[in-house]
Amino acid sequence: MTREITAAAAGAITLGGDLTVNRLGYGAMRLTGKGIWGPPEDRAAALRTLRRAVELEVNFIDTADSYGPNVSEELIAEALAPYTARVVIATKGGWQRVGPGQWIHNASPQHLREAVEGSLQRLKLERIDVYQLHIPDPAVSFDASIQTLADLRREGKIRHVGLSNVTREHIERARKIVPIVSVQNRYSFADREWDYVVDYCEANGIAFLPWAPLSGGRKAHQLLEEIARKLAATPQQVGLAWLLKRSRVMLPIPGTSSVEHLEENVAAAGLDLPGDDFRRLSEVQPPPVSYR
Repeated sequence: MTREITAAAAGAITLGGDLTVNRLGYGAMRLTGKGIWGPPEDRAAALRTLRRAVELEVNFIDTADSYGPNVSEELIAEALAPYTARVVIATKGGWQRVGPGQWIHNASPQHLREAVEGSLQRLKLERIDVYQLHIPDPAVSFDASIQTLADLRREGKIRHVGLSNVTREHIERARKIVPIVSVQNRYSFADREWDYVVDYCEANGIAFLPWAPLSGGRKAHQLLEEIARKLAATPQQVGLAWLLKRSRVMLPIPGTSSVEHLEENVAAAGLDLPGDDFRRLSEVQPPPVSYR
């Protein structure tokens, strides 16, 4: 009988010196309705997917208050609370969802405080393990946003602080105010605009959470499909295997609302990507970056 591959096959990473998680996580954005708006069409399937993730030793789950809004956090709590000691829930605030496919900035100190309180309530937590600024707000002092998260950490409502959609300058500024344990930017084998941020994170022991792990143009995906056929794997698995091999601080968070796709993604933790194929994928020219 073949042993089931779990997220533990990807190895582990420690956040902030005290939270050790397997290096293949789960992104819970896709659990919501179309346009990341409203409840899922199949609530029972969403709950099954979350529970199956934990069964497969996925113990890092990433979400945000804007996914739904609120829906993703509520589903996580419904499926998994009370949480086991090893499950780490990371959420985000500072970017609001006002309609299907619509986002607005709001990283003011007052809003971030309200956002943290709301996430604590929805997630049924007394403290959020990793709370991330979703994106810098051009209308609000970045330092003021980070100082608010530092204050909430000191008050015991946040355990660790992370960042999302940031430059190296943002990370360095934030680290002068509070320790930063993770950075979440768009990144894949074919979208490496943030290579220098990955390198910075690796040099400083900061986890890097790539989103959109299969972004890229048609030629990039043709190469991915070619390598996948050779390895008897799926393109998604090859793309995730590339990320895991790219850096020891890489913590991919592929998202899905399907148990089948979840199992496929987690199986990538056990895929051995040959060095030549890793280099070929690494040479793909990245397209322009955009945010979500």
